[in-house]
Amino acid sequence: MKKALIVLLLLMMVTGTFAGCKSTSTDPDTTTGKFHIGIVTNTVTQAEDAYRGGEALADEYGKAADGGIIQAITIPDNFQAEQETTISSIVGLADDPLMKAIIICDAVPGTAEAFKQVRAKRSDILLFAGKPMEDPNVIAPVCDVAANYDQLTNAYINVWAAKQMGAKSLVFISFPRHMSLELISRAWAITQAAGKDLGIATYYESASDPLSDVGVPGAQQYILEHVPAWVQKYGTDTAFYTTNLALQEPLLKQIMKYGGMSVGILSPTLGYPGAFGIDLSAEKGNWPAILKKVEETVVAQGGSGRFNAWAFSMDYVTVAGLGEYAKRCIEGTAKVGNQDDMLAAFGKYSPGAAWNCSAYRDVGTGNEVANYFQLYQDTYVFGKGFMGATKEKMPEKYLTVK
Repeated sequence: MKKALIVLLLLMMVTGTFAGCKSTSTDPDTTTGKFHIGIVTNTVTQAEDAYRGGEALADEYGKAADGGIIQAITIPDNFQAEQETTISSIVGLADDPLMKAIIICDAVPGTAEAFKQVRAKRSDILLFAGKPMEDPNVIAPVCDVAANYDQLTNAYINVWAAKQMGAKSLVFISFPRHMSLELISRAWAITQAAGKDLGIATYYESASDPLSDVGVPGAQQYILEHVPAWVQKYGTDTAFYTTNLALQEPLLKQIMKYGGMSVGILSPTLGYPGAFGIDLSAEKGNWPAILKKVEETVVAQGGSGRFNAWAFSMDYVTVAGLGEYAKRCIEGTAKVGNQDDMLAAFGKYSPGAAWNCSAYRDVGTGNEVANYFQLYQDTYVFGKGFMGATKEKMPEKYLTVK
C-alpha cells in the first residue's frame, strides 16, 4: 500500500510538471494570434519619410511595448562604418519570441548578413527588404521579399520627363560608393543610352559622399558651391538628378536660385521643405496636403514646370506598405511573394496614385528574380500636374545596357 502511494504521488508530480510546462510555454502567439513586426529604418535626420512610415504603423497598430504589434528601431546614421551595430540591432529583434516579421528600409549594406543570422535563429520570421542597397543577387536569396524603386525604368523616365519639361540636357550626380552598386551604375548607363535616343545630352558630375570624412554637411556644401558653375557650364535648360537623398536639398535650393530643372525626386518631402523653408508640421501624414503646399511654394518662387516629385513618398509607402503586407501575410489574408497582394498593401498608403511593378531581371542571365520587386510611381510636375509616367514603357533594349 505504501509503495502504491509513493507511485501515485510520483505520477501526480510528473503530471503536474508537464501541466506546468504546457501552461508556461503556451504563449500568446498560439492562443490569441498575437505577433510582433519589427520595423528598422534610418533615423529621422537621415531618412525622415521612412521613419514616419514606421510611426504610421505604430500609431495604427500600437507599439509592441504597449501591447501592440509594432517594434520600431533605428540604425546608426553612419551605418557604413557601424555595420556590426546595424547587424546586431536587426538580429536582436529575433530574440523576441513573438516576432514574426522584420522589415528594413533602407536595407543598407549588412542587411543580407543580418538576415542570414536571423534565418539561422528563427526560420519562421518573414524578412522584407525595402530599397535594398546591396545588389539583387546578394539580398534576394536571403529575404522573402525585396521591394525597390525601379532604378532602371526611372533612369529612362528621368530622361523622358526632362524632355517633356523642356530640358536639353541632364546631369547625373553621384559618387564612387553609389556607382559601385549594380543598379545605380546600370541606371547611369541607361540614362546615357536614353539620352542619345531621346535627344537629351547627358553628363556625369561627381560629388562628395555624405558617408565620407566630410559628412553630410561637407557633402551638402560641395553641392552649394558647385551648382552655380554647373548651371553656367550646361545651361539653364538642364535637368539635374542626384542618387543621394542628402544632396537633394542644396541641389534644389541652388537650381531655384541659379536656374535649371530637377527630376527624379521620390517624395515632395525630400529636399523641398529644407530648400524652400516649408513648414509641413500641420500637414504631417496628409500627403495630398503636403503636395499642395510644396507645389504652391515652388510655383510662387518661379519654379512652375521645372521641378517634379512623386505625390507619395517612396520611403514612407515602402515602410508602411511592407509592414501592412507582412501583417496580412501573417494573418493569412495575403501570400508571400504575390505582387498584387503587395501592391494592394502599398495602395493603402498611396490612394489614387498610379504604380507600375515588375520583377527584377538579371542582366547577365536574363532571368527574373521572382521575389525582387521594382516599382515606380507617376511623376508630378509642380504647376503642371501628373505626367502619366506609368503609361510610358521603357524599351526592352535598355534592360541589357550596362
